Amino acid sequence: MDELDGVAPAWAEWVERWHTTSTLTPRVRSIVRCIMAKAGRWLAAEHPEITEPGQWDRALCAAWVAAVDRMNIGDYVWRTNALGDRVGQPIAARTKVHHLTTSRVFFRDCQEWEWIRRRFDPNRALAPSRSVTALIGTDPRVIADDVWAKLLWAGLNLVPEDFPASSAGSYYPMELIRAVTLTWLFAGLRSDEVVRLPVGCVRWQHEGSPIRQDAADVLADDAVCLLDVPVHKTGTAFTKPVDPLLGQAIEAWQVLRPAQPKTIDRKTGESVNVLFAVRAHPVARNYINRTIIPALCRKAGVPDADVRGKITSHRARSTIASQLYNAKEPMTLFELQAWLGHRTPASTQHYAKITPNTLAQAYSDAGYFARNVRTIEVLLDRDAVTNGTAADHPWQHYDLGHGYCGYTFFEQCPHRMACARCDFYTPKGSTKAQLLEAKDNLQRMLASVPLTDDERAAVDDGQAAVDTLIGRLVDVPTPSGLTPGQLAIPPTVTLLPIVDVRQGRLDQL
Repeated sequence: MDELDGVAPAWAEWVERWHTTSTLTPRVRSIVRCIMAKAGRWLAAEHPEITEPGQWDRALCAAWVAAVDRMNIGDYVWRTNALGDRVGQPIAARTKVHHLTTSRVFFRDCQEWEWIRRRFDPNRALAPSRSVTALIGTDPRVIADDVWAKLLWAGLNLVPEDFPASSAGSYYPMELIRAVTLTWLFAGLRSDEVVRLPVGCVRWQHEGSPIRQDAADVLADDAVCLLDVPVHKTGTAFTKPVDPLLGQAIEAWQVLRPAQPKTIDRKTGESVNVLFAVRAHPVARNYINRTIIPALCRKAGVPDADVRGKITSHRARSTIASQLYNAKEPMTLFELQAWLGHRTPASTQHYAKITPNTLAQAYSDAGYFARNVRTIEVLLDRDAVTNGTAADHPWQHYDLGHGYCGYTFFEQCPHRMACARCDFYTPKGSTKAQLLEAKDNLQRMLASVPLTDDERAAVDDGQAAVDTLIGRLVDVPTPSGLTPGQLAIPPTVTLLPIVDVRQGRLDQL
């Protein structure tokens, strides 16, 4: 059985022609071939009269976009035995976009190579809907700081006994295993970049001097360790500073690395001495996921998966980038871009995520709570509460500075900032107020009162805002039922004290 089974012969010939002509990597060409075979099976089922890409128009493109949007796992594939119980479930939004992206590549190439007439624009006719793209966002999946710290400790203390269930301890020397591990933990590289590092990729440099040193002199001279990264996914080769521990581990392996013939770099086609190779066989790309990470998790006593999914090689790159961006003296966005080897700052922004701890500190420094809440002193008459007279007499008295308010729902009173001296008001200096303050059983407390925008402006902006507030409240009834105009008493301005939540001070305005 072949990937093109169930596809019209004419469509299969076009797909094979594109596959043999394209200059994309073999893996990408294989993916496009597989998805265009699915399109061919969809054509055979829904539009059997269409057998060549030149017959496609905008209407058929719209039908294919709709079919992808409604597609389920297992639809139009050449075998389903590897899909398990996922068959029949809707495909993910990212998969939908992937199908349409490969379709655009196929039709764009066919038009650019003048194999077919240009009847539509693939970038517009085969674009995913906004409702689908809105569900997709970059997700670096940063590892939690405590788990990452344990993995670092495990990597720095690896021993051969940490690989009991694999052949790595017998096939690969421990120096190679340690160098690969520290490269994953400190370099922030993709797995493909790790396994393609060349011999001599580490250089030592004094500050302001390009002179290379031996690893034995590094600690004494505090030299900077530079790592030469080969051509990678999005750009050319570049150099980045790394921790000296990584440089020492790589040079320790280079001393023991046996002489081996050069191998062909699968990305550049050049003959290179691959650093992590034994018996002329480079370390596999999945070696970190398959062997290194499980061993580190066992040694550190942490699970190999968390709420964000399995711990994979690329999650280390995300974690290191996030920690560098949220450090006490963080890297700038452009410095982090250069360190990661990104072509544009937009790619770096996906990794430069603000951690919850940094965000919490910024929120605390903003003082939102302190700005919007003012605190006033409250006197509670406990005797009135305990003897049952609180139902008929005031038992809670708010200190307004110039007097006391016995209204129980003071925080709901619209006149609290411009007291109209209604029946609930007791001026200071009166006999009742003096008796109230002299009681031994009064309990002083602090009550937090949230302010409206007008009240906050009255506190923050001064007398002008107070006058405006008084004017708005002239016809608003007080708790006693009368308005300030009916009481014919000039309202008394109450400027409440402000509590500084962070320093615990009570400052009177």
